[in-house]
Amino acid sequence: MPLRDATDQDLPAITALYAHHVLTGTGTFETVPPDQAEMARRLARIQQAGWAWLVAEEQGEVLGFGFFQTMRDGAASRFAAEDQIHVRHDVHGQGLGKSLVAALLERAEAAGFRQCFAVIGDSENVGSVGLHLSLGFRQVGLLRATGFKFGRWLDVVVMQRALGAGDKTIPAE
Repeated sequence: MPLRDATDQDLPAITALYAHHVLTGTGTFETVPPDQAEMARRLARIQQAGWAWLVAEEQGEVLGFGFFQTMRDGAASRFAAEDQIHVRHDVHGQGLGKSLVAALLERAEAAGFRQCFAVIGDSENVGSVGLHLSLGFRQVGLLRATGFKFGRWLDVVVMQRALGAGDKTIPAE
């Protein structure tokens, strides 16, 4: 499946796809779908920082998207990325998410990141956990009862994977 950098023309599809996950899923802890203007701000912030926001497209339709950003704000976190992906509900399980994460890992490493984290909402999200395990991530934490959505408490699974030399060498400033 072709992956490419997201553009403003993708925003209606990205906004709709994400809204579906906000309203029906536990992979995001947002409860109110952001509007297209907010999604445009998020896309611009990611791209202006030099990070990747990718879309998976087939026959002109956006089937999924993913991006990476720094794990936390602050200079000390500049080598730690966090990935986030969302795939349209009717194409789950077809390898699209794995392709997105693999491409994001390549781009994050090329951008100088040394670690990538996946912060997975809902410990019952076995698809996302399994996808990340298949790409070399390992579980490094479980945050209990971090969110409350759809009438139940949700745990967060934290997974990590080294990029490039990881922590074996000092990065160039």
